[in-house]
Amino acid sequence: MVERAAAVELKGITKTFPGVIANDDVNLTVRRGEIHAVVGENGAGKSTLMKILYGMLRPDSGSISVDGSEVHFRTPKDAIASGIGMVHQHFMLATNFTVLENVVLGSEPSHAGVIDLGAARERIRELSESYGAALDPDRLTEDLAVGERQRVEIVKVLYRGAQILILDEPTAVLVPQEVEELFRHLRELKAQGVTIIFISHKLDEVLEIADSITVIRAGRTVTTVDPADVTARQLAELMVGSELPTPETRESTVTDEVVLSVRGLGVLVGERWALKDATFDIHKGEIVGIAGVEGNGQRELVEALMGLRKPDAGTISLAGTDVTQWPTRQRRENGIGYIPEDRQGRGLLLPSPLWENTMLGHQTLYPFSRGPWVNKRGAREQTEHLISEYHVMTPGPDTPALALSGGNQQKLIVGREMTAWPKLLIAAQPTRGIDVGAQAAVWEQIREARAAGLALLLISADLEELIGLSDTLYVILRGSLVAKLDPATVTPQELGSYMTGAQEAASA
Repeated sequence: MVERAAAVELKGITKTFPGVIANDDVNLTVRRGEIHAVVGENGAGKSTLMKILYGMLRPDSGSISVDGSEVHFRTPKDAIASGIGMVHQHFMLATNFTVLENVVLGSEPSHAGVIDLGAARERIRELSESYGAALDPDRLTEDLAVGERQRVEIVKVLYRGAQILILDEPTAVLVPQEVEELFRHLRELKAQGVTIIFISHKLDEVLEIADSITVIRAGRTVTTVDPADVTARQLAELMVGSELPTPETRESTVTDEVVLSVRGLGVLVGERWALKDATFDIHKGEIVGIAGVEGNGQRELVEALMGLRKPDAGTISLAGTDVTQWPTRQRRENGIGYIPEDRQGRGLLLPSPLWENTMLGHQTLYPFSRGPWVNKRGAREQTEHLISEYHVMTPGPDTPALALSGGNQQKLIVGREMTAWPKLLIAAQPTRGIDVGAQAAVWEQIREARAAGLALLLISADLEELIGLSDTLYVILRGSLVAKLDPATVTPQELGSYMTGAQEAASA
């Protein structure tokens, strides 16, 4: 068998930031027409390496070759001109633009000097339907759920005709059926000669889709392996030196004490009920999971519970007190913790140091305040404790949040909320974008807090996580809680069937 030529070669790539060596003499060869996975724990240097390949960063040393020719990218525009497209873990979309405007931005089709939006609209529909996303080109991006925004990013890359695709955590918000559909299209693209670099923390998916796997640890290349020659357990050991974690937690700690009681909760978006008649309880020591495809009312539910959006129907009670009209700050001060799904938009002040970010939502409480004043010393000490306990890879508490990798940003937020010991934690995608070692640590923290009496609402796209951690499991579809399932017996496939409406249709 003749070995295929290299589409991309990175040799001796080194990149340093103040106090951090992100890439240390990294080597990576990706063959033309293959799906090549890059795995590693948070802070291992994967995202930095991909940003260098995409022209967002320039290496301190080393070389990049595309199709056998050395290139020097100064901007992403240079990389796009060489046929490279990247779908980022954190989306690069203008939320006040439509889907069409975001996709064509910088590549507007024109005829006789006039932008041909009709042709662009038709092309976007073709691409989105072939990808299985069915995007509406005229829909405003700010109205899209996280999963829909990710699909816009993928269509945007395909629209530009990229022959080398960098996909950073592309399945993070997909249910199993959608992952299968995505993988089918990726294989079709591969058959057409497209090269795909696939970054993921889901090792079972990596083993299913990849032709080759490169492991990066602490900024250096560990090895490149054939997926047929390794197991998920062995990959985990190469990444973090530990076995694969499991979220399994079947010992019941549920009590009779109701911490959160939701009755008939409804949220209108325009004239449409985005959330309707949501009714459920969460008891002390109980984890209630919510499963659903992105955009089915999860965001509206979380925002109503946190006081970020006023409900149009129903009531919310916390430990027997009606809090429906309470502002967010009052809810936080009375013991509601919050892990938002959009960590950069809702969870962090990116330019600010970590010690200020550790205070967010808790700034009026110990140890962050001293009377009316900020207790900077207490905030720094708490941040140092959090960095150590949650293994946040950073030089220290004065580092700006934007300097952390996505996974380390997530660990900071999870640590901030868990170390505040809330009575109720609302967690939306708490382990999204973090590696298996960090995921195991978060699961263990959740188990310990649950055993100590924490009530937790868990919204996750990771079905293994939902099934393994939840005591009670609801499915949300088109804004309604359509099923209540037993996590001890339901399978991911059955859960996915309920989430997509297939089970509902079969029952009908």
